[in-house]
Amino acid sequence: MKTFIFYYLKLFASLLLLLMVVSCQKKSEFPITPMQTNYIVRLWNDSKTAQEYNLVTNLGHDGKNCNGCILRHGRFIHIDCQGHGNMCQVSANVTLYVGGSEMYAVTTDTFGLTDQNYFNMPARSLSAEDEKGQPVFLNIPAQLVYRDSSTQQFTFTGLYYSNSAMFGND
Repeated sequence: MKTFIFYYLKLFASLLLLLMVVSCQKKSEFPITPMQTNYIVRLWNDSKTAQEYNLVTNLGHDGKNCNGCILRHGRFIHIDCQGHGNMCQVSANVTLYVGGSEMYAVTTDTFGLTDQNYFNMPARSLSAEDEKGQPVFLNIPAQLVYRDSSTQQFTFTGLYYSNSAMFGND
């Protein structure tokens, strides 16, 4: 009889532990797919002229195989977590502006991307949703940007939306 009770107590404890593990797993807000490692999410603000976003992207490559990708003081150098590749995940808050037919983004967190005075942004297509909840891509062409000396922010130019990714994000 004691063996019978011990068996059921052990079974009950195992089921309870399994239930706790399954119910306590944190569910991701976004299902992670390869394209969603490069995405942009709108942040709330009440501005009618500009919108704030958080962009997340993977970039950078191993310096062992790089003879330099940024020209500095007359010679090429390598900086980790900048340029082509997917070695590092970076995040930055930006404000998107539309001026005529041009769209550009200005960082709002001073050192979110780097503490350097320049940033080698590779070509990226960031998945997003339009105002109707439909999937779109914000495309950022490759560019070397310099920190504004007074605001300390970076400005990315030539941005545009499309229905499919225009860049391979590699």
